[in-house]
Amino acid sequence: MSLPSRSSSQSRRLVALASAAVLAGSLAACSTGPSAPETKGDASDGGAPRAGGTQAASEDAARPTVTTNVARGAQGVPVDTTVQVSADGGELSRVTVSSPAGRLPGTLSDDGAAWAAAERLEPGTTYDISSVVTGTDGRDVTESSSFTTAPLTLDEQTFASVAPLDGETVGVGMPVVVSFDVPVTDRAAFEKQMTVTSSPAQPGTWHWMSDYEAHWRPKAYWEPGTTVDVDVDVNGVDAGDGIYGQEDREVGFTVGDSHVYKVNAQTHQMQVFSNGDLLRTIPITTGKAGFTTRSGTKVIMEKFESRRMNSETVGIAAGSAESYDIADVQYAMRLTYSGEFIHAAPWSVSSQGSANVSHGCTGMSTENAAWLYGMTLRGDVVEYTGTDRPMTLDNGYGDWNASYADYRQASALG
Repeated sequence: MSLPSRSSSQSRRLVALASAAVLAGSLAACSTGPSAPETKGDASDGGAPRAGGTQAASEDAARPTVTTNVARGAQGVPVDTTVQVSADGGELSRVTVSSPAGRLPGTLSDDGAAWAAAERLEPGTTYDISSVVTGTDGRDVTESSSFTTAPLTLDEQTFASVAPLDGETVGVGMPVVVSFDVPVTDRAAFEKQMTVTSSPAQPGTWHWMSDYEAHWRPKAYWEPGTTVDVDVDVNGVDAGDGIYGQEDREVGFTVGDSHVYKVNAQTHQMQVFSNGDLLRTIPITTGKAGFTTRSGTKVIMEKFESRRMNSETVGIAAGSAESYDIADVQYAMRLTYSGEFIHAAPWSVSSQGSANVSHGCTGMSTENAAWLYGMTLRGDVVEYTGTDRPMTLDNGYGDWNASYADYRQASALG
């Protein structure tokens, strides 16, 4: 859900206050069934009610009533409202809640006593409620009402982006990454609506990196061949500070073969394992003094068959003794946000297997890099040892650099 305009923080606060004021009068239960008409005695018969009036009053008293949790004609209804309809003195046979965008799905109870929406609402939208209820006399009665939700700007909504992509095949170390473009301060409310299910089932947990990003990882590396479904059901959910979820997201992905690459910066070797089998040992070079490669568990984040690498992007000034600008580094695979890659380094072949001469990347021959690039998936694991510089959780997909118990502590639900 979205609207094209944007507002300042002050405007958002004014809208939130206005919505709260309207809400006080809009969410009270509202009965849409008619009340029994008042009957009075006729002056000519001493005040005794006429038989016809008694019968009409009895019939009206027997008519069912329909109640909704949103008042008829309400304005500024919050989008996190779940519409509910109930019947008294009869059974609901049909409830339709519609807007210009279509019908709101919902569920009717088995006994016909109540209906509840399955989704929350869209901003700045008018909804029409039509309910059909069957009374005890067998007659159908139709009741109608309408209401309008509060408008929201883009600054008052947060959109979720999800990795992996839908349909992607990834490595056994790939976390689920949900990123938000507007901060989520009520993390618990959102986490309750974000689920990860897998076949075969594997335990796991959410970990909030910040108000803008939440990760989910299994307790141990994914089992090869696992299918995973991610449901981020946050449309209309209150994110805190006057912000609401903008759209639901559903993603399904598959886990490929287990690829684990073990790099030892002291022996200058990389062992390449696939499903537990050692396929190849590759001579490599890692970071030299002052540019030490981080030890710990890293995950392949993205792949580039060719990529320009410029030292200014990692804080090395142009023209300095350590500066570089290489237009077409081949078979580059990112490991960290800070600029560590695995890539072809034909200029350092003489040092590969014997010395560390890079600026932090892991270099190998073009032949070995092409072979490794060809088998590697996003999410494959690279385990580094041999240096005194540790990898961190937030530098790329560093999710495996904490015990499961410690990782779980950053869940909003414990």
